[in-house]
Amino acid sequence: MDGRHMQIGEVADRTGLSLRTIRHYEEVGLALPTARSQGGFRLYTDDDVTRLLVVKRMKPLGFTLEEMRDLLDILDRLQAADTSEPTRNDLTKRLAVYRSLVEERCEKIRTRLADAEQFSAELSTELRKHRS
Repeated sequence: MDGRHMQIGEVADRTGLSLRTIRHYEEVGLALPTARSQGGFRLYTDDDVTRLLVVKRMKPLGFTLEEMRDLLDILDRLQAADTSEPTRNDLTKRLAVYRSLVEERCEKIRTRLADAEQFSAELSTELRKHRS
């Protein structure tokens, strides 16, 4: 990170999230801005953007707010230098459970996408038959 702070508009551009969504994630405690300007504007760092991207990626996979909080806590604690080795081992096991959940949910999405693509192809075929 370069130590530079970004306002919420730039964060929205970088993450593809709306200003409203970013504010909501702050309200529910998932992604707090690192600082505020003297004028009260939210100020974010690259680490804050990374955190918002984790939340953004979990949302379409159906994770609850509590699961999002738990995973973010795991990631934060694994990155902390003062995390003991036994705690780190426990956190790694919990992270592996989330990784498995993500894989399961991705597979379900791939199946749904394949079904949707098949349906689209069937409709295209039907459309071609009736246009001729």
